[in-house]
Amino acid sequence: MTRPPAWLRGAVADVLPLLQPVAHSLLDCVEDVRATLPGLSPEMIAARPNAAASIGFHVRHAMGSLDRLFTYARGEALTAAQLAVLRQESDHGDDPITADELVTAFDAAFDRAMAQVRATDERDLLMAREVGRAKLPSTVIGLLSHAAEHTQRHVGQIVTTARIVKHLPPGTGPRR
Repeated sequence: MTRPPAWLRGAVADVLPLLQPVAHSLLDCVEDVRATLPGLSPEMIAARPNAAASIGFHVRHAMGSLDRLFTYARGEALTAAQLAVLRQESDHGDDPITADELVTAFDAAFDRAMAQVRATDERDLLMAREVGRAKLPSTVIGLLSHAAEHTQRHVGQIVTTARIVKHLPPGTGPRR
């Protein structure tokens, strides 16, 4: 029997009722990454079937955008290190990355995000926040919700692209 999605397994401990959907979404994401990446070779992770974004890109972007959006939710500006990560997300580089390395990194990003979700005070949810250089308006709950939804979109792409690359002929390699 397959495990039901997180939102059907009850409340996540120590998470505000209004942030349960965020926690459930992030739990689904980390579980999907843990279930999808093992067994993928570095070549599969870098593959770009029909010029689609690679699994590696989707994992890196999901982690990076989660970190950036949660930074804005705290009312902070992005650091130089975060901006450097943003610039490198689509870089494939020459160093192959393993599925285990990506799962470990995603787990760490998930843990940081869940710690912030758990630490969020209900009185802060509607506090105004600014996003990006343009200082576009949002709120704490808006940023946390969007971060979870955005992460879920990229994890969906990871799952779909993994199904595709598992059926590519051997030696196909990255398609850029």
